[in-house]
Amino acid sequence: MPGQDPGVSMQQAGRESREMPELRLSPRERLILTAVIELYIATGEPVASQALARHFDDRDGLSSATLRNVMAVLGDAGLLEQPHTSAGRTPTAAAFRYYVEQLTQSSRLAAGQASISPGPQSLSDARLGQIDESFSGVASSHEYLERTSHVLALISKGLGVALASSTERQVLEHIHFSRLAASKVLAVVVTQSGAVQDRVLMLEHDLTHLELETASRYLNENFRGWPIERIRTEVARRADLEREAYRQLLESVEELCRKGALAEGESGPTIFVDGMANLITTEVDRERLRQMLLAVEAKQRLIELLNAYVDGRQQEVRVVVGLDAASPAMQDLVLIGAPARLGGANLGTVAVIAPTRIQYQEMIQAVSYIAGLSERLLEKPAD
Repeated sequence: MPGQDPGVSMQQAGRESREMPELRLSPRERLILTAVIELYIATGEPVASQALARHFDDRDGLSSATLRNVMAVLGDAGLLEQPHTSAGRTPTAAAFRYYVEQLTQSSRLAAGQASISPGPQSLSDARLGQIDESFSGVASSHEYLERTSHVLALISKGLGVALASSTERQVLEHIHFSRLAASKVLAVVVTQSGAVQDRVLMLEHDLTHLELETASRYLNENFRGWPIERIRTEVARRADLEREAYRQLLESVEELCRKGALAEGESGPTIFVDGMANLITTEVDRERLRQMLLAVEAKQRLIELLNAYVDGRQQEVRVVVGLDAASPAMQDLVLIGAPARLGGANLGTVAVIAPTRIQYQEMIQAVSYIAGLSERLLEKPAD
């Protein structure tokens, strides 16, 4: 429908998934379903009853006939599917959702999404060391988010995504103006988070190199450490109060600001994406792969996806199995995301988007641990 907000539809899908009835399995059915899922995650191949029998090795009184019967029941329940008549069974998205629920063992879990308390307890010492080493030297939120997308892609073999919060304040560190041509100026803004923004400004009248240098010196000396959105307001206020004394200087500065030198967020939220090639190696169907890549390459869709499912006000990991609300081509992908915070404020969102055949427990804890690194890496010592 024209004009429909895709972000809203994803939020509605999230609410609908939470309203799905709770699935009840017997202990035996749960045991066998878990084994099928973990074998499928390990091998990537449909799981046959013979392979399942070898896995149990006559434990728990599970004969081959019993395993076949239970797998048939799980298939009827929509938890297993059979790609080919002679092949074994593969878990469905509903099965992966149930598996995540069982992993977390939390009353807050719901079908399609899960909330997990943070903690790195299931990560190996080697994995923790790898993560900590990867973040060595990070000193700004921009570096942290950029590094996060790379690290999550590396360890998940999926897509690593980090989205800067739209509410994160941009604080001026330095601004520089360069004259490109008549009435055409390049503005380079460096924020205290480490982000560098450059914009070409088309002015209503020409400014000399000296005027531009004077304007940048005025802004740097008077407004370093100020939130960018406050600078524009204050420059306009000072221009009104001191119009005669500083008319030429302040009018030049005001026009530069008004034309977008200190525009905040006009180019959209900053998002870092890494690991697209990881998704290519997991797909066989070329047309389906093409559609999936088109979906995940649309950064606006990824932003809407993260905003719809990861609540920046909560300190928890979200797991969403089946992203068909974003695009039908993403139905076999899972999102594992968490908010990153700094000093009680939302810094952004870190996430993995990967095939449903992923090591859930490790990736849930890895996302949680990396989200928590923002406080430790970026917190400034008290004076």
